[in-house]
Amino acid sequence: MAISTRFVLSQGPAIKGMGQAALSVLRQRLGLGSSNGTPSLPGPAIHVTYPPRDPALVRAYIKHVGGDPTAYKRRVPAHFFPQWGFGLTGPALEGLSYPMAKAMNGGCKLIQTAPLPADEPLDVVARLESIDDDGHRAILDLSIVTSTRSAPNAVEAHLYIFVPLEKRKGEAPKDKARVPADAKEIAFHRLEADAGLDFAKLTGDFNPVHWVPAYAKAFGFRNTILHGFGTMARAVEGLNRGPFAGDIDALRSIHVRFTRPVVLPAQVGVYVHDDEIYVGAAPSGPAYLTGTFETRNS
Repeated sequence: MAISTRFVLSQGPAIKGMGQAALSVLRQRLGLGSSNGTPSLPGPAIHVTYPPRDPALVRAYIKHVGGDPTAYKRRVPAHFFPQWGFGLTGPALEGLSYPMAKAMNGGCKLIQTAPLPADEPLDVVARLESIDDDGHRAILDLSIVTSTRSAPNAVEAHLYIFVPLEKRKGEAPKDKARVPADAKEIAFHRLEADAGLDFAKLTGDFNPVHWVPAYAKAFGFRNTILHGFGTMARAVEGLNRGPFAGDIDALRSIHVRFTRPVVLPAQVGVYVHDDEIYVGAAPSGPAYLTGTFETRNS
């Protein structure tokens, strides 16, 4: 089902934040402005309060990523955090000296400490927590913590932003991640060519690599690629509707790496192996996402 374009009207903060980030990259390329050099860490807190989310938007998002909207009565999924968190990423990373034009979404850790009420304003704080720089690549740990009046620190997300620096001479290519042969499939998705555009309408992440084929091909992809957070959301909902039997409170945390792009259209499965989770083409096949999860009873 196509996602209504009216939801784009809800994405002002995310679009503005991504525009600020794109402008920072452009200024960096042109040698304009100043950098922070080696920043003091953790960085300053960027704090914004947003009104409650549009219930129709939340329902459409849940259905889009394979969830059951009836399971989220008066609740907002924790994995929907990019919709209100993306607007803070640009300001939180402002002034870094790293080549941010090369930055990639490397992974995410999501911790659910309390249900997120649907009818309360969202207090959101973003901060650059740390930088792991070995001279060949830098990994930026950007935290986004979401609270409400009745649920302080309800959702804590860590975005791991990968920035390539210098390639090691003579470094052998690393083996690509694969789904274990004995992993169990818990969900299956047929992703249409416009899945990236639909996710953008729902979250505000309008990076053209996800919805403009010519742009994606210019970066070496056969077609547009799915958002990493769209892949992660489907993994979470696979757990909710499969092993957790509809209990959306069973998951305490999930920590994932985005190991390959999902080129659209595609057919992917969600797989589990003990406390490990994968999104891939098939058992023993390439994995697009790998990770681990922890339940409240673990």
